[in-house]
Parts: sequence; C-alpha cells; structure tokens
Amino acid sequence: MIKIENLCFTYPGADQPQLNEVDLEIKQGDFVAIVGNNGCGKSTLCKTLNGLIPHYFSGDFSGHVWINEKNTQDYSIGELAQEIGYVYQDFENQIVRPTVLDEASFACLNYAMKDYIDRGREALQLTGLYHKEEAYIWQLSGGQKHLLALAGAIALSPGIVILDEPIAQLDPQHATMIYELLKRLNEEQKMTIIVIEHHTEFIADYCHEVMMMKDGRIAWKLPTKEALNRIEELQGIHVFPPQVTLASKQAHECQKIEVNGLYPIKIEEAAHLFQSKRLQRSSIKKYVRPSDECVIEFSDVRHEYRAVKGDNKVALNQFNLNVYKGDKIALIGNNGAGKSTILKLMTGLMKPKEGSVTVCDHDTRAFSAEQLSSYVSLVYQNPEQMFIKDNIFDDIAFSMKLRAYEDYEQRTQELLKMFRLENLRDRDGRLLSGGQMRRASLAIGVALGPEVILLDEPTANLDIATRQEIMKILNATKDVMQTAIIATHDMQLVAEWADRIIVLNNGYIIADGSRDEIFGNQRICRQAGIRPPDIYSLAKLVDDRMNCYHIEQFVEALEG
Repeated sequence: MIKIENLCFTYPGADQPQLNEVDLEIKQGDFVAIVGNNGCGKSTLCKTLNGLIPHYFSGDFSGHVWINEKNTQDYSIGELAQEIGYVYQDFENQIVRPTVLDEASFACLNYAMKDYIDRGREALQLTGLYHKEEAYIWQLSGGQKHLLALAGAIALSPGIVILDEPIAQLDPQHATMIYELLKRLNEEQKMTIIVIEHHTEFIADYCHEVMMMKDGRIAWKLPTKEALNRIEELQGIHVFPPQVTLASKQAHECQKIEVNGLYPIKIEEAAHLFQSKRLQRSSIKKYVRPSDECVIEFSDVRHEYRAVKGDNKVALNQFNLNVYKGDKIALIGNNGAGKSTILKLMTGLMKPKEGSVTVCDHDTRAFSAEQLSSYVSLVYQNPEQMFIKDNIFDDIAFSMKLRAYEDYEQRTQELLKMFRLENLRDRDGRLLSGGQMRRASLAIGVALGPEVILLDEPTANLDIATRQEIMKILNATKDVMQTAIIATHDMQLVAEWADRIIVLNNGYIIADGSRDEIFGNQRICRQAGIRPPDIYSLAKLVDDRMNCYHIEQFVEALEG
C-alpha cells in the first residue's frame, strides 16, 4: 500500500514547488495510470516513492511517504528497492551487465541472495526472455531491452512496480506485449502497477484507475472510464481521450446517436454503441507512383552486423527498393525490422556488404556521407544529437556556412520562420522542450535543400499534443520536403501523413502500398504487429466497407 500525506518538494533554485501538498492513497493490487502535461510533477512524484527523493535528489522536502507502512525517509534507496521496482523512461541507462541472465539476476546478487540465478531466470520466464539468457545486451531489440529492464526490476519480487512512459519507444506489438505482461503481474502476482502514460487507448484497455496531476497537485483519482470521460479537463492539460470516446461525443452532439451516461472508452464498447449505424462507402485508394524519376535505389542489398559470438546478424538480404521523387513514405515494422539500417544506408553512414545503394545517381560506396548530405539528409531520433553550436540560428546555418552558401543568413531566417523558431533563435537547442527540439532538428535537416529528407521516429517520446504539433509541421512543409521517408511506430502519423507505406519484417519488405491497402490487410497487420488507429478499427467493426482515419471523417460518414 502507498500512502502520502502533505508532500511538498522544491528542486534547488526553483521558484515554485514541483510537488505541492500532495495527499494520496494507492491500494495493494491496483493498476494506476498517472497523466498530466509536461512539468506537472509526474516523474518527481514517482521518485519520492522509491526514495530517490529525498535520498539522492536534494531539495526542500516535507511531508510523509509510506510504502507498505515504511516511511521512505527512514529507509535507504537499496532497502526500498525490495519494496518497489522502477523502470525509467530511458530504460537502457539502467542496464549495466553484458548478458541477459547476468542483468536479470544482478540486483538479487547485490542483495547476496543465494538463489539469485533462479530469481533471474524466473524473471526472464515472466517477461518472455528465457530463450535469450546467454545473449549479449547489444544483440537485443529495443523492445527486448525494455522487457529486460522490467525483468531486472521484478527479480527482487517487489510488491509495487513503476514504469515511466513504458511504451514510448516501442512498436505496437511490443507495446501490447509490455501491457499484457503488466496485466499478468497485476492479476497473478498481485503486484501494484503504476504507469506514467499518455497513450489513453492503452490506459482504457489495462488500467483500473487514472490519476491526473496539475501544477504539482493531484487534481483527482478516478475509475478509468469515469476519468477518460472528463474530456475537457484532459484536453486542457494536453491529454487526449481515446479516439472512440471523442468520436462518440461528437456523434452524440451531432444527434447521430444517443448516449445515456458515460461515453465508451474501448473499441468493442463503441462498436456496440454504433451497431445499428452504417457508414458511407469509401473506395480503396491504391498507391500511385508520383513520378518516374527514381531518386534512391536498393539493388540486391545484403547487410549484416558483426557478432562477438555466433553468426553475424543479417539485417537485410537480397533487399530491393525504389524511391521516386515526390514519395511520402512511412517505413513501419517491429523493433529490429531494419528501418534504421535502411536510413543509414541511404545516407552513406553505412555501406552495403553486397549489392548497391544509389542516391540521386550516386553509388553510396563511391561517396562519403558528407558528400551525399547535399542530396539526402537524416534527422535523428534523438534531436539533441543534431545540435553542435550554442544557439539554434548557428545550428541551422552551420552546414550552409560550411559550404559557403552566399545567402545562408537569409535562408536561416526563412527556416526559423517556417518552423516557428524565431523567438528561440538565440537559445541552446539542447535546452529546449521536446517539441521545440523536433522543430529545430527538422529545420537543420532541410537547410541544404536535399532531394530526400529522412526522419527517424520524429514523434517518439513526445506527449500527444506535441505529436500533433509535429504532424502539423510535417504537413505544412510537404513542399519543402518534396521526397520524404519516415521510420516510425506512430500509426496515427502514418495514417495522416504517408502516401506510401512500406512494411518491414526481419529485413524483408512484406508489403508496399497505400494506407488503405496496408491497414486493410489483416494478415500483414498480424505478421508485422501493426495496430491501426482505433478510429480505423472502429469504422471497420461498424461497416467493413469504410476506410476511416480521422474522428471527423468517421462522424461525417455516419448515416442519419
């Protein structure tokens, strides 16, 4: 059980407390989601539960936090770790050992538990990694590393587990896997689960209660369905209820359906609500090549990564792909499918072991990445890696100035305006918010006017409001990014932006087509672990003739 009384905490040098008179009770065996906008105190609150605050992070601390009747101020972080496990948003930083079993059992070894190996193996069994116990950490996919971090946390058999943004970097298949595991731990092991989460569709499917934080306080803690029906309050803090909830509300307000009580929060509930309705039929739109000019070509490419032990990992094998001028491509597939490898081969950062990659008639083997950067530009998943100067203006201007562009200052001014960065021109890019960083990194990426722009997970680790802002930027700059390729797990981004979707699985292209062709192919969706936007799935359950990607489109298509 967790009990907090009159908790206040202020970071050193801060003008306002990050936590302000917090009172809270969470019962044993509960499954709670914490929501709130950036800076509201979610992560700070969770760090008080495992003792990092006040034992590690200093500041002005007052009030009381009890974990299973133990006051956290009276126990060390190490002692509290046996009561409460924690998986951080940057989970890779908490993995410290070279092999999987070594990592899973490491915490138990530190506590001198004689059965530390057995405990590690049991945790790997629970997380589905039992077949990887001898593997090196670097051999794992991102999803597997996330599961391993969780295995290390639960090996100590804590009664409580906290996960900060547990699915932020995961494909839909691994995201579902994480939440299914949390559900089992909650129901079978009776663990109390706390997640900091903004994906409300997963909250609706798995969580018992939702707690909203605002300005360092707990605004309310309610059963999930009631919480997700507080639509205006949630949207006011940039948390967006499930698409099916918003669709039901809009349809009700348009008098197309009647709703007595709360709006549905799950697809199946909403399908029942709309079961007597029909949608206007929509035709299947197929991918049409935007031009005959091929700007990137993969021809029989084979690429592999050297292994310290065992066989080398083959990332691509006999891989063929043509990208045409004007293409707006989404590369999708589960973690480890080959998306990042393809992007790096396009830029010349990697050279194919066999076959050829041609960019604007230049064989990448014959040209350096620097030479190819005039034709193709990569915007990294972690935008802070693109900032090398002390301010945004100089970061955007850097590549143009280096190549002696005469009008680089004017071009930089235009890009600052285009990406709404004028007021941030003198700020250090590494100190900006997540959304501001993304906008700045996009401006840097298009500065040289490349033929092709590549974006690696442009909406990863962003809250819903910031993701929507980035999608608006991408749509508004389609003319600047004439040919663009995005590697992403964000299916709403795919549905709203891409004209062509390429589905990867184990280094192979298993599907290539329009959004109607891809999302409408259930076999491909199952094989690649694709979870279409919920509004698309709802439309299909109501009337399988309809392909629908927006809430407004769904409501407008409702007959009568």
